[in-house]
Amino acid sequence: MQHAIPVAGLRRALVVKLRHHGDVLLTTPVFSALKRAAPQCEIDALVYADTVPMLEEHPDIARLFAIDRGWKKQGLRRQATAEGRLLAQLRKRGYDLIVHLSVHTRGAWLTRLLRPRWSVGPCRGDAGRFWHGSFTHHYPAQSHPHRHTVDTNLDALRALGIDVSAADAKVTLVPGAAAEARADSLLAQHGLARGGFVHLHPASRWGFKCWPAERVAQLCDALGDRGLPLVLTCAPEAKERELVASVRAATHAPTIDLSGALSLKELAALAARARLFVGVDSAPMHIAAAMGTPVVAIFGPSGDREWGPWGTKSRVVASTTHACRPCGRAGCDDSKVSECLTTLPVAQVLAACDELLTA
Repeated sequence: MQHAIPVAGLRRALVVKLRHHGDVLLTTPVFSALKRAAPQCEIDALVYADTVPMLEEHPDIARLFAIDRGWKKQGLRRQATAEGRLLAQLRKRGYDLIVHLSVHTRGAWLTRLLRPRWSVGPCRGDAGRFWHGSFTHHYPAQSHPHRHTVDTNLDALRALGIDVSAADAKVTLVPGAAAEARADSLLAQHGLARGGFVHLHPASRWGFKCWPAERVAQLCDALGDRGLPLVLTCAPEAKERELVASVRAATHAPTIDLSGALSLKELAALAARARLFVGVDSAPMHIAAAMGTPVVAIFGPSGDREWGPWGTKSRVVASTTHACRPCGRAGCDDSKVSECLTTLPVAQVLAACDELLTA
């Protein structure tokens, strides 16, 4: 059994999560739980630069450090300079504890270079002495297929002997004043009332997670027939905008198209004002859940037990006829097309929407 660390002696801690937007957002309970256990401790975060908005203005984060994925494209000398500058900044902070929340090997190297008194990382069956010897404590990485990612992240603190309460498990996202003002302006511009529209975000950077555009359009038709204004959003990437354009071309329901027009913070503020959010397994779905908006989440090959909406009223809609899901693959046989999504009935998703709209 691993020994509990003396949290009363913690001065500074660094939480490392080098993953995508949704993954980073789901780490926020770790900061809250650690701050409650050690209120005197300054807690920093290290993430990729593009995911910084997920943690900005979090009340329990002292400093945010970022790695720019673009450093790799600037040549070895510039990359080394940027990496060295970051390492110097982190060393200057003098961390007592490092909490590494992924299997990224950079976490092991950082821990060895920063030499904190305590460190915790996930167990890796495929790793050897270097990885496991980098940390004083270990926690099971996604130890159970029915365990949500929020709980897996909090297991890192449990491994350190820190008690975690239900109140600690809240996902926190702060849109900020500018994003709130933009959302209010958009509502006024389009004549929308707070809590009086449905927010649909049907796209994802991963096409195999998306429901076909024609089915999204049919859902829009049904929701529009109920007299509900519909707001469509997506990232500025061309493939996502094409999907939304296809939806708009196929539906007879009036829609407000904000494709590519919102920052992540603005999307959060907009979602917070919606009566219902409908989307696929993606960061915007986690953002809407963090804002407390009821969520209908459409799942295909990814695991809804690990990645479903957290902390809000929600319904997960997934195929009941494909025993192979969740397979965790990039479509059937890695084809980028998921039959469990292409055959998912509109009626099944609409029923979930109606349940939350009438709750």
